[in-house]
Amino acid sequence: MYNQIAANRQKTFILVFSFLALIIAVGYFVSVYWDSPDILVWAILASVGMSWWSYFSGDKAILAMSGARLVEHDADIKQMQIVHLVENLCITAGLPTPKVYLVTDPAPNAFAVGRDPKHASIALTTGIIEKLDKAELEGVIAHELSHVKNYDILLSTVVITLLGVIVLIADWLGRSRVWASQGVKVGFGSRGNRDNQGGNALAIIAIIFLILSPIFAQLIYMAISRQREYLADASGALLTRYPEGLASALKKLAADTVQLKLANRATAGLYIINPFKKINVAAAEVWSTHPPLQKRIEALMKMNV
Repeated sequence: MYNQIAANRQKTFILVFSFLALIIAVGYFVSVYWDSPDILVWAILASVGMSWWSYFSGDKAILAMSGARLVEHDADIKQMQIVHLVENLCITAGLPTPKVYLVTDPAPNAFAVGRDPKHASIALTTGIIEKLDKAELEGVIAHELSHVKNYDILLSTVVITLLGVIVLIADWLGRSRVWASQGVKVGFGSRGNRDNQGGNALAIIAIIFLILSPIFAQLIYMAISRQREYLADASGALLTRYPEGLASALKKLAADTVQLKLANRATAGLYIINPFKKINVAAAEVWSTHPPLQKRIEALMKMNV
Protein backbone atom coordinates (compact mmCIF):
# COMPACT_ATOMS: atom_id res chain seq x y z
CA MET A 1 0.00 0.00 0.00
CA TYR A 2 2.85 2.39 0.77
CA ASN A 3 4.29 1.69 -2.70
CA GLN A 4 0.92 2.65 -4.14
CA ILE A 5 0.93 5.89 -2.12
CA ALA A 6 4.34 6.80 -3.56
CA ALA A 7 3.17 5.93 -7.08
CA ASN A 8 0.02 8.05 -6.69
CA ARG A 9 2.04 11.05 -5.54
CA GLN A 10 4.41 10.72 -8.48
CA LYS A 11 1.53 10.49 -10.94
CA THR A 12 -0.16 13.49 -9.33
CA PHE A 13 2.93 15.66 -9.76
CA ILE A 14 3.04 14.66 -13.44
CA LEU A 15 -0.63 15.58 -13.81
CA VAL A 16 -0.14 18.98 -12.16
CA PHE A 17 2.78 19.81 -14.48
CA SER A 18 0.61 18.67 -17.40
CA PHE A 19 -2.10 21.02 -16.19
CA LEU A 20 0.30 23.98 -16.12
CA ALA A 21 1.63 23.02 -19.56
CA LEU A 22 -1.93 23.01 -20.83
CA ILE A 23 -2.47 26.59 -19.66
CA ILE A 24 0.77 27.74 -21.29
CA ALA A 25 -0.15 25.91 -24.51
CA VAL A 26 -3.57 27.62 -24.55
CA GLY A 27 -1.86 30.98 -24.17
CA TYR A 28 0.63 30.14 -26.90
CA PHE A 29 -1.92 29.07 -29.50
CA VAL A 30 -4.17 32.02 -28.70
CA SER A 31 -1.23 34.41 -29.05
CA VAL A 32 -0.36 32.86 -32.43
CA TYR A 33 -3.95 33.06 -33.61
CA TRP A 34 -4.31 36.71 -32.62
CA ASP A 35 -0.67 37.43 -33.54
CA SER A 36 -0.21 38.97 -30.10
CA PRO A 37 2.64 37.58 -27.93
CA ASP A 38 1.29 39.58 -25.00
CA ILE A 39 -1.50 37.03 -24.61
CA LEU A 40 0.98 34.29 -23.73
CA VAL A 41 2.55 36.51 -21.09
CA TRP A 42 -0.86 37.33 -19.64
CA ALA A 43 -1.85 33.65 -19.63
CA ILE A 44 1.26 32.71 -17.65
CA LEU A 45 0.83 35.64 -15.25
CA ALA A 46 -2.85 34.79 -14.76
CA SER A 47 -2.11 31.14 -13.97
CA VAL A 48 0.66 32.06 -11.52
CA GLY A 49 -1.45 34.82 -9.97
CA MET A 50 -4.49 32.62 -9.53
CA SER A 51 -2.34 29.85 -8.06
CA TRP A 52 -0.85 32.33 -5.60
CA TRP A 53 -4.32 33.59 -4.65
CA SER A 54 -5.65 30.05 -4.26
CA TYR A 55 -2.74 29.20 -1.94
CA PHE A 56 -3.55 31.96 0.53
CA SER A 57 -7.28 32.58 0.10
CA GLY A 58 -8.76 29.72 -1.89
CA ASP A 59 -9.95 27.88 1.23
CA LYS A 60 -11.86 30.92 2.49
CA ALA A 61 -13.57 31.34 -0.87
CA ILE A 62 -14.58 27.67 -1.00
CA LEU A 63 -15.96 27.72 2.55
CA ALA A 64 -17.94 30.87 1.76
CA MET A 65 -19.34 29.37 -1.45
CA SER A 66 -20.37 26.27 0.50
CA GLY A 67 -22.21 28.24 3.17
CA ALA A 68 -20.00 26.82 5.91
CA ARG A 69 -19.95 28.37 9.39
CA LEU A 70 -17.27 27.91 12.00
CA VAL A 71 -18.08 25.83 15.08
CA GLU A 72 -17.27 28.09 18.02
CA HIS A 73 -16.27 26.96 21.51
CA ASP A 74 -19.70 27.88 22.87
CA ALA A 75 -21.51 25.61 20.37
CA ASP A 76 -24.06 23.03 21.51
CA ILE A 77 -23.07 19.62 22.87
CA LYS A 78 -23.61 17.74 19.62
CA GLN A 79 -21.39 20.08 17.64
CA MET A 80 -18.69 20.01 20.30
CA GLN A 81 -18.73 16.21 20.19
CA ILE A 82 -17.73 16.46 16.54
CA VAL A 83 -14.92 18.85 17.46
CA HIS A 84 -13.71 16.38 20.09
CA LEU A 85 -13.74 13.55 17.53
CA VAL A 86 -11.56 15.68 15.28
CA GLU A 87 -9.21 16.55 18.15
CA ASN A 88 -8.79 12.92 19.21
CA LEU A 89 -8.04 11.75 15.67
CA CYS A 90 -5.57 14.62 15.22
CA ILE A 91 -3.68 13.50 18.31
CA THR A 92 -3.47 9.99 16.88
CA ALA A 93 -2.37 11.28 13.47
CA GLY A 94 0.09 13.80 14.92
CA LEU A 95 -1.67 16.71 13.23
CA PRO A 96 -2.64 20.20 14.40
CA THR A 97 -6.38 20.41 15.00
CA PRO A 98 -8.04 22.04 11.98
CA LYS A 99 -10.96 24.43 12.24
CA VAL A 100 -14.30 22.63 12.10
CA TYR A 101 -17.14 24.04 9.99
CA LEU A 102 -20.75 23.01 9.58
CA VAL A 103 -22.81 23.29 6.41
CA THR A 104 -26.54 23.41 7.09
CA ASP A 105 -27.73 20.90 4.51
CA PRO A 106 -29.56 17.55 4.86
CA ALA A 107 -27.33 15.92 2.22
CA PRO A 108 -24.58 13.87 3.95
CA ASN A 109 -21.15 15.01 2.80
CA ALA A 110 -17.83 16.45 3.98
CA PHE A 111 -14.67 18.08 2.65
CA ALA A 112 -11.34 19.57 3.77
CA VAL A 113 -9.56 22.68 2.52
CA GLY A 114 -6.45 24.70 3.35
CA ARG A 115 -2.86 25.19 2.27
CA ASP A 116 -1.16 22.94 4.84
CA PRO A 117 -1.94 21.06 8.09
CA LYS A 118 -1.44 24.24 10.13
CA HIS A 119 -4.00 26.15 8.06
CA ALA A 120 -6.59 23.46 7.41
CA SER A 121 -10.35 23.35 7.83
CA ILE A 122 -12.82 20.46 7.79
CA ALA A 123 -16.45 21.00 6.89
CA LEU A 124 -19.28 18.55 7.53
CA THR A 125 -22.91 18.89 6.58
CA THR A 126 -25.59 18.65 9.24
CA GLY A 127 -26.94 15.73 7.25
CA ILE A 128 -23.82 13.62 7.67
CA ILE A 129 -23.75 14.29 11.41
CA GLU A 130 -27.38 13.23 11.79
CA LYS A 131 -27.23 10.13 9.58
CA LEU A 132 -23.95 8.48 10.64
CA ASP A 133 -23.02 6.85 13.93
CA LYS A 134 -19.80 7.58 15.83
CA ALA A 135 -17.64 4.92 14.15
CA GLU A 136 -18.81 6.02 10.71
CA LEU A 137 -18.18 9.68 11.49
CA GLU A 138 -14.69 8.82 12.72
CA GLY A 139 -14.05 7.09 9.41
CA VAL A 140 -15.21 10.13 7.44
CA ILE A 141 -13.19 12.55 9.57
CA ALA A 142 -10.12 10.30 9.31
CA HIS A 143 -10.54 10.33 5.53
CA GLU A 144 -10.58 14.14 5.49
CA LEU A 145 -7.61 14.33 7.87
CA SER A 146 -5.72 12.10 5.46
CA HIS A 147 -6.34 14.69 2.75
CA VAL A 148 -4.86 17.25 5.15
CA LYS A 149 -1.83 15.13 6.06
CA ASN A 150 -1.09 14.24 2.43
CA TYR A 151 -1.40 17.90 1.34
CA ASP A 152 -4.29 16.95 -0.94
CA ILE A 153 -6.12 20.05 0.27
CA LEU A 154 -3.56 22.39 -1.29
CA LEU A 155 -3.36 20.36 -4.48
CA SER A 156 -7.13 20.26 -4.94
CA THR A 157 -7.55 24.00 -4.35
CA VAL A 158 -4.82 24.90 -6.84
CA VAL A 159 -6.14 22.50 -9.48
CA ILE A 160 -9.68 23.87 -9.08
CA THR A 161 -8.35 27.38 -9.64
CA LEU A 162 -6.31 26.38 -12.70
CA LEU A 163 -9.26 24.53 -14.16
CA GLY A 164 -11.31 27.70 -13.77
CA VAL A 165 -8.60 29.75 -15.51
CA ILE A 166 -8.56 27.43 -18.53
CA VAL A 167 -12.32 27.46 -18.88
CA LEU A 168 -12.41 31.25 -18.55
CA ILE A 169 -9.71 31.67 -21.21
CA ALA A 170 -11.56 29.39 -23.62
CA ASP A 171 -14.87 31.16 -22.92
CA TRP A 172 -13.29 34.60 -23.32
CA LEU A 173 -11.74 33.74 -26.67
CA GLY A 174 -15.02 32.29 -27.90
CA ARG A 175 -16.81 35.51 -27.00
CA SER A 176 -14.04 37.57 -28.59
CA ARG A 177 -14.47 35.70 -31.88
CA VAL A 178 -18.20 36.43 -31.83
CA TRP A 179 -17.55 40.09 -31.12
CA ALA A 180 -14.94 40.25 -33.88
CA SER A 181 -17.37 38.70 -36.38
CA GLN A 182 -19.82 41.46 -35.50
CA GLY A 183 -17.24 44.17 -36.06
CA VAL A 184 -16.55 44.83 -32.38
CA LYS A 185 -12.91 45.64 -31.69
CA VAL A 186 -11.50 43.21 -29.13
CA GLY A 187 -8.11 44.80 -28.69
CA PHE A 188 -5.76 42.54 -30.65
CA GLY A 189 -3.98 43.21 -33.91
CA SER A 190 -4.44 41.33 -37.14
CA ARG A 191 -1.08 41.09 -38.91
CA GLY A 192 0.47 38.78 -41.44
CA ASN A 193 0.46 35.37 -39.75
CA ARG A 194 -3.22 34.81 -40.41
CA ASP A 195 -2.83 35.78 -44.05
CA ASN A 196 -0.62 32.86 -45.02
CA GLN A 197 -1.10 29.13 -45.06
CA GLY A 198 0.97 28.51 -41.92
CA GLY A 199 -0.96 31.15 -40.02
CA ASN A 200 -4.26 29.64 -41.10
CA ALA A 201 -3.14 26.18 -39.97
CA LEU A 202 -2.15 27.53 -36.56
CA ALA A 203 -5.47 29.36 -36.32
CA ILE A 204 -7.34 26.10 -36.91
CA ILE A 205 -5.20 24.35 -34.27
CA ALA A 206 -5.89 27.18 -31.84
CA ILE A 207 -9.65 26.88 -32.31
CA ILE A 208 -9.60 23.09 -31.89
CA PHE A 209 -7.35 23.34 -28.85
CA LEU A 210 -9.59 25.92 -27.22
CA ILE A 211 -12.64 23.74 -27.75
CA LEU A 212 -10.93 20.67 -26.27
CA SER A 213 -8.91 22.35 -23.50
CA PRO A 214 -11.73 22.42 -20.90
CA ILE A 215 -12.31 18.71 -21.55
CA PHE A 216 -8.60 17.94 -21.14
CA ALA A 217 -8.50 19.99 -17.95
CA GLN A 218 -11.50 18.17 -16.52
CA LEU A 219 -9.98 14.77 -17.34
CA ILE A 220 -6.75 15.71 -15.55
CA TYR A 221 -8.73 16.97 -12.55
CA MET A 222 -10.76 13.76 -12.41
CA ALA A 223 -7.61 11.65 -12.47
CA ILE A 224 -6.10 13.60 -9.58
CA SER A 225 -9.31 13.42 -7.54
CA ARG A 226 -9.80 9.69 -8.09
CA GLN A 227 -6.27 8.75 -7.10
CA ARG A 228 -6.41 10.93 -4.02
CA GLU A 229 -9.74 9.47 -2.88
CA TYR A 230 -8.37 5.93 -2.90
CA LEU A 231 -5.30 7.12 -1.02
CA ALA A 232 -7.35 9.02 1.58
CA ASP A 233 -9.62 6.00 2.12
CA ALA A 234 -6.62 3.78 2.81
CA SER A 235 -4.87 6.35 5.02
CA GLY A 236 -8.06 7.04 6.95
CA ALA A 237 -8.58 3.33 7.59
CA LEU A 238 -5.03 3.04 8.90
CA LEU A 239 -5.65 5.99 11.22
CA THR A 240 -8.78 4.51 12.83
CA ARG A 241 -7.65 0.88 12.46
CA TYR A 242 -11.27 0.18 11.52
CA PRO A 243 -11.85 0.27 7.75
CA GLU A 244 -15.37 -1.09 8.26
CA GLY A 245 -16.40 2.24 9.79
CA LEU A 246 -15.56 4.24 6.66
CA ALA A 247 -16.94 1.48 4.42
CA SER A 248 -20.25 1.58 6.30
CA ALA A 249 -20.33 5.37 6.02
CA LEU A 250 -19.77 5.21 2.26
CA LYS A 251 -22.60 2.68 1.94
CA LYS A 252 -24.99 5.05 3.70
CA LEU A 253 -23.80 7.99 1.61
CA ALA A 254 -24.27 5.97 -1.57
CA ALA A 255 -27.83 5.05 -0.58
CA ASP A 256 -28.81 8.61 0.30
CA THR A 257 -30.76 10.45 -2.41
CA VAL A 258 -30.59 14.04 -1.11
CA GLN A 259 -28.49 16.35 -3.28
CA LEU A 260 -26.30 19.05 -1.79
CA LYS A 261 -27.94 22.44 -2.40
CA LEU A 262 -24.82 24.58 -2.79
CA ALA A 263 -22.79 22.05 -4.77
CA ASN A 264 -21.09 23.23 -7.95
CA ARG A 265 -18.95 21.61 -10.64
CA ALA A 266 -15.78 23.45 -9.65
CA THR A 267 -15.66 22.17 -6.05
CA ALA A 268 -17.30 18.74 -6.54
CA GLY A 269 -13.94 16.96 -6.31
CA LEU A 270 -13.34 18.22 -2.77
CA TYR A 271 -16.19 16.25 -1.21
CA ILE A 272 -15.87 12.73 0.16
CA ILE A 273 -18.47 11.63 -2.40
CA ASN A 274 -19.66 13.32 -5.57
CA PRO A 275 -22.36 15.81 -4.43
CA PHE A 276 -24.28 15.34 -7.68
CA LYS A 277 -26.63 12.37 -7.77
CA LYS A 278 -26.12 10.48 -11.02
CA ILE A 279 -28.77 8.40 -12.78
CA ASN A 280 -26.62 6.86 -15.52
CA VAL A 281 -24.10 4.68 -13.65
CA ALA A 282 -21.88 4.13 -16.70
CA ALA A 283 -21.65 7.85 -17.43
CA ALA A 284 -21.04 8.58 -13.75
CA GLU A 285 -18.04 6.24 -13.69
CA VAL A 286 -16.50 7.92 -16.73
CA TRP A 287 -17.14 11.60 -15.92
CA SER A 288 -17.32 11.72 -12.13
CA THR A 289 -14.49 13.36 -10.19
CA HIS A 290 -14.68 10.41 -7.76
CA PRO A 291 -14.04 6.71 -8.26
CA PRO A 292 -17.14 4.48 -8.04
CA LEU A 293 -18.27 4.12 -4.42
CA GLN A 294 -18.64 0.36 -4.75
CA LYS A 295 -14.98 0.02 -5.71
CA ARG A 296 -13.93 2.18 -2.78
CA ILE A 297 -16.01 0.08 -0.39
CA GLU A 298 -14.59 -3.17 -1.79
CA ALA A 299 -11.03 -1.87 -1.39
CA LEU A 300 -11.70 -0.92 2.23
CA MET A 301 -13.25 -4.29 3.06
CA LYS A 302 -10.16 -6.07 1.71
CA MET A 303 -7.83 -4.11 4.00
CA ASN A 304 -6.19 -5.92 6.89
CA VAL A 305 -5.14 -3.45 9.57
